[in-house]
Amino acid sequence: MIRVPRKAGLPVNHSLIIGTIPKKEEIDMEQWQQWFQEKQVERTINALKKNNFEAVFVPDSKAACEEVLKQIPDGATVGVGGSVTLIQAGLPEALASRNIQLIWPIRQGKTPGEIFDLIRKSFSADVFLSGTNAVTEDGKLFNVDATGNRVGAMFIGPRKTIIVTGVNKIVKDLDAAEKRVKEWVAPQNAKRLGRKTPCVETGVCADCKSPERICNIYVTLAKKPVRTDVLVILVGEQLGI
Repeated sequence: MIRVPRKAGLPVNHSLIIGTIPKKEEIDMEQWQQWFQEKQVERTINALKKNNFEAVFVPDSKAACEEVLKQIPDGATVGVGGSVTLIQAGLPEALASRNIQLIWPIRQGKTPGEIFDLIRKSFSADVFLSGTNAVTEDGKLFNVDATGNRVGAMFIGPRKTIIVTGVNKIVKDLDAAEKRVKEWVAPQNAKRLGRKTPCVETGVCADCKSPERICNIYVTLAKKPVRTDVLVILVGEQLGI
């Protein structure tokens, strides 16, 4: 057993000896953490709106799917960027029930050529769906891509972009966002995608020169793009990487 010694000279707290002994049931960490997260979400939503993004909070994945479907008109063309969040939230199944034309390059393309053709088509979609790597408390969206099709379609081409993200991706500022991607997101995504990079071997970003590196394009959406409406759906769950 590890015991941290009491520093010499510090008084003994006799109230803990002769008074009521605190019980672990008195510690409601979940309640305090929920309060803290609610305040964080409130700050983030307000900041996104000040930056001219549309922004809503929903409690769970089911509500997120309902909000996404509400935003997509019947018969629309919908492009999808690579996203663990969208899959976790159940959006593929929800979209399958709609009369829409879905463009999902990584899932539908069988060859590199087919994938690239679908990527080009996704830029002319009516709606583009994606996750995000980080959202800052001052209302910015930060993303890192290997190819650039996901981040590019967020701000040019589609008439509307819908970004779905869990509360776990909220960070203080852009410095924290980049740190999150470098230390947490990128190594896991490289592992998920089967890349042969140093971070897959060590779990630590080496800012590598590997041809299979996935951190090639860094994009910050600081304000709403001129020609594209952007809706951020913040979900009260831990979603994505």
